[in-house]
Amino acid sequence: MNKFDYKETYNRWFTQWRTTHRSGDDAMKAAIGGEFEGFGILEREVLIQAGLRQDGYVIDIGCGSGRLAKPLSDYLTGSYLGTDVVPDLVEYARKLVARPAWRFEVVDGLTIPEADGQADIVCFFSVLTHLLHEESYVYLREAKRVLKPTGKIIFSFLEFSIPVHWAVFANNIETISSDHPLNIFLSRDAIETWADHLGLRIEAIYDGDKPHIHLPHPIVTDSGAVMQDMGALGQSVCILAPMPT
Repeated sequence: MNKFDYKETYNRWFTQWRTTHRSGDDAMKAAIGGEFEGFGILEREVLIQAGLRQDGYVIDIGCGSGRLAKPLSDYLTGSYLGTDVVPDLVEYARKLVARPAWRFEVVDGLTIPEADGQADIVCFFSVLTHLLHEESYVYLREAKRVLKPTGKIIFSFLEFSIPVHWAVFANNIETISSDHPLNIFLSRDAIETWADHLGLRIEAIYDGDKPHIHLPHPIVTDSGAVMQDMGALGQSVCILAPMPT
């Protein structure tokens, strides 16, 4: 049996996707799952709610084509590092955001190109959903390494306890033998165990189907639905913080 390689699989999928979908800006924005403008704002507000200051340092793992980076550039005056395994997406995000001091880098493997103890926030939106559990654990360990003692790790995830996530699993069944990125579910007991072994504590977990994100203004989704006052990403969200020393 061949070992699953998320980088190779995702790059191959992205290449195939571009041959059958729109070109230009629409294609680059849709390649990361749609809802580019709206969900980018939601992701930014998750970070702000978790305590991100304007002069903070955000590391955005799986930055894609800049869904978070673009609206974050309207708020963050501090540092930013976005990483991804797809070079075309990274280059698009760099040009879209146009912040010369911000870093956008292609990575090879479960590493973060940063020194120890630097970041205020390390976030993984729709990243651990595409990794094997062992890979997710290694990435969280790497996130803790680059995190300040007062920092936060934030990630979104899929779980069977949220009914709306079942559609993703049902699609997994239909594509079980296809060459497509994984959609992996994560249980809360696994998160608790990982956190314990990594010296982290769970600060909060938010159900993916319950509004928990305070909105600065109404958000219109691609389907035309309107989120007002409070919103949700659809995926559940976990916030981890280092254990006090």
